[in-house]
Amino acid sequence: MAFDIEKVNIPDENVILNDSMALNITLKTHGFKWLKYYVSKPKIRVDFSKDVDKKKHAFLWNKSKAYLNNTQFDEQVELLNISPNQLAFKYDVNLVKKVPVKLNATISFEPGYDVADKLISEPDSVTVIGPNTLVSQIGYLETEEVIFNDVKTSFEEATNLMLPENTADLKFSANSVTIKAHVEKFTEGTLKIPVNIINTPKGAKIKYFPKEVNVSYYVSLSNFNTITNKDFKVVCDYEKTVGDQSLLVPELVAFPTTAKNVKINQKRIEFIITK
Repeated sequence: MAFDIEKVNIPDENVILNDSMALNITLKTHGFKWLKYYVSKPKIRVDFSKDVDKKKHAFLWNKSKAYLNNTQFDEQVELLNISPNQLAFKYDVNLVKKVPVKLNATISFEPGYDVADKLISEPDSVTVIGPNTLVSQIGYLETEEVIFNDVKTSFEEATNLMLPENTADLKFSANSVTIKAHVEKFTEGTLKIPVNIINTPKGAKIKYFPKEVNVSYYVSLSNFNTITNKDFKVVCDYEKTVGDQSLLVPELVAFPTTAKNVKINQKRIEFIITK
């Protein structure tokens, strides 16, 4: 009969790679004794704290028939033969690695609605434990594809992670995550922002027009009144002028995190240099 191997007391720092080994055992016993071996799959217990010798790449189990008879079978069972007489359990060093969750979600909103902050995953990362050769190849775990249509309210949705193939030797702290989004009503705002010129030539005075530009943005109704023109900063870098052109390009270098789709409506700033 083929006996499965029940492995106990495996060192925490090691993982066994060939996990489906079996031991063929020939037994002689009374009829009723045979019954328990057919009712459930029989197992031989291998205690890694005392039954094996640790070598460079494998734990070696090499026990005699007499040893098995004395430790795992009662007196009414006679062990006639075991095959193979040696088992080699290949192992690797366990690696513990925390990898981020990558959301694979497509969302379409009702007009005027959007995510107030950002789409999040709980948990946002997963701990992977297993052989170094396998775990080191995992940079992130992606969710299954999820599609949300015509969204106008906050939501929470559980979805499975797409785990790597052949994961028998790997352990994951989670195999699913919850996708969350705080959805609010949004509106558009526009503010006049002063333009600052930077990196001007030493001793030169620059006159430019316009001195203010309109900046538009998309913001939730709850944050609309919290945004002021002091939250934005627009600059023109003189060193980025091309040739003899008397035009500067305004750049937005600061804006509030609560604002989305921020853009400057003025594309060019005209200037002249006066001594």
